[in-house]
Amino acid sequence: MIKSLLTEYGMPWVFNRSLYSAKLKMMRTLPATEFLYEKKVNIKRIDLYNVDVFKIESFLKELSDVDKKKIIQVADNAIDGRINAFSSIDLDYGNPINWHINPITGVEVSKDIKWYKIQDFDPAIGDIKAVWEASRFTHFFYFIKAYMITKEMKYYEAFSLQLDNWLRENPYSYGANYKCGQEATLRMINALIAYAVFKAYNLTGDHDDSNLKELVKGSYKKVLSNFFYAHKCIKNNHTLSEITGLIVGAWCSDDEYALKKSYNLMDKEIDNQFMKDGGYIQYSFNYQRFALQIMEFVIKISDKTEIYLSDNSIDLINKSALLMYQLQDASGDVPNYGSNDGALIFPVTSCDYRDFRPVLNTIYALTQGERLYKQGNYDEEILWFTNEKPENFPISSTYRETTGYGESGFYSFRHNNGFFMIVLQDFKTRPAQMDQMHIDLWYNGINVLCDSGTYSYATDIGKKMALTAAHNTLMVDSKEQMNKHGPFLIYDWTKTKDIEFNSDYFKGTMISKNGYSHTREIKKTVNGYVIEDIVIGDFDNIDLLLHTPCDVEKKEFGLNLIYDGNVIAKILTDDVIEIKESYRSLYYMKKSIINKVVLKRNANKRNKMKIVLNV
Repeated sequence: MIKSLLTEYGMPWVFNRSLYSAKLKMMRTLPATEFLYEKKVNIKRIDLYNVDVFKIESFLKELSDVDKKKIIQVADNAIDGRINAFSSIDLDYGNPINWHINPITGVEVSKDIKWYKIQDFDPAIGDIKAVWEASRFTHFFYFIKAYMITKEMKYYEAFSLQLDNWLRENPYSYGANYKCGQEATLRMINALIAYAVFKAYNLTGDHDDSNLKELVKGSYKKVLSNFFYAHKCIKNNHTLSEITGLIVGAWCSDDEYALKKSYNLMDKEIDNQFMKDGGYIQYSFNYQRFALQIMEFVIKISDKTEIYLSDNSIDLINKSALLMYQLQDASGDVPNYGSNDGALIFPVTSCDYRDFRPVLNTIYALTQGERLYKQGNYDEEILWFTNEKPENFPISSTYRETTGYGESGFYSFRHNNGFFMIVLQDFKTRPAQMDQMHIDLWYNGINVLCDSGTYSYATDIGKKMALTAAHNTLMVDSKEQMNKHGPFLIYDWTKTKDIEFNSDYFKGTMISKNGYSHTREIKKTVNGYVIEDIVIGDFDNIDLLLHTPCDVEKKEFGLNLIYDGNVIAKILTDDVIEIKESYRSLYYMKKSIINKVVLKRNANKRNKMKIVLNV
């Protein structure tokens, strides 16, 4: 493993990761050394975010009664400590909120110990993300929107009281809520936005000003003290978030030098993380959206900071939105590709978590002055991050088409009422899942062949969902495509070769360091797709795995995939067919039962499989 880490992650990463481990060990052994990494912070101003509340209020009035009631219900629940977490489940943190408890396990993390003494993955505590969720203050968006709809003071009072309570229960830098600079940044941003709205209605007082300055101070100090880790060791959405934290903290401190330095860092990091064809470094559509929402905020606050992202950054951000648009279903959803932890950091529309139109539409408006879609509820996000009415942006003539992204590793064929996507990536940075050669099939808004998702990083089910067997690819004996240590560290990366792609044909080869190569050839036909797989190497059995939310009906020469009583796809094969129960997670901490189709082939016959999809 050490050799692979040096080769794939590089000596600088291994060195920096070792330095950070040494830092943690030193602080745990000699807590007094923490001061070596601390910076003095003086917060002078907090009016960073401005928003036209009356335009948003007018938009909210036009929502359906169902959508309005949902906003009010989520806000009322949050007043009582029942937080809508991960855009999927309600978790009860108590009233007043216990900011240190995991409501799923009922275990409380001590608030009296330093953050660096708390384990990242403690089985007794459970998924630490559940502890952090309330302290992100994402529910503040529901407070401000419920106030806009009802004008009831209880929503402002809940914001003010919870902010005050959080500060009393979370002294810097004790407890789990100071473990992560990204969490500190998101908490700071969400509180600043909520404060800006309530201030626009002349509701805030001196105590809110004082509390918010204290929150920004602690958040900025956290980011400054541990930025080395995000910048040199993680190099993903955490880095973008924490640089945003540096921008916010520098502006609030009226530190022009630090502000310019932070923007320079952001431009460099955008260039590092966004691929030239629009792909994103984390190989995850969930995190790509996360990164784009961070960019929305950074672009928006330029009207206050008076510093702007470079033209290169704007171009890369625009291409990233366009890539996701091309790989999007007409419903607004996208393949459940890569790590999916429910991170919708700015839930400013009434659209579902799985609807990616709000952010893609807004990014395109910010970067191109046009919108991607006709009028819809997703337009609200434009109001939050541009201050312009959505109708002021003309609709783009961009349309979805068969397209390939060679650098990012996505290849997509368009067919009537859907599309077919295959993933084959030449990794230059850390992979997220064992999903090479995964295929995704969509038809009439149904994800006919789907990715399993994530569920939870800290559970056995979640860990299995990152592995080869959870994807629509080949399983060669019991070999993984790559090897893995812990929840995130994948090594022995696969290689690719001989990739061909045009309007009706794909062919590519994945080479696994675990002793085999897999070539997949896809031909688009009038009726669907023909898929052929060839495996070379030392093995006994190969299984083709297909995951589907559809009912599966075995036929003499294959099977039918049935949805709502209708046959929507046929798979023709002479292989032995097994149907097993499996899981899919479209939302973090939420799972549903789906079918796993296993097409079995013994190596003594031949190492070639062929299926035909008729859609």
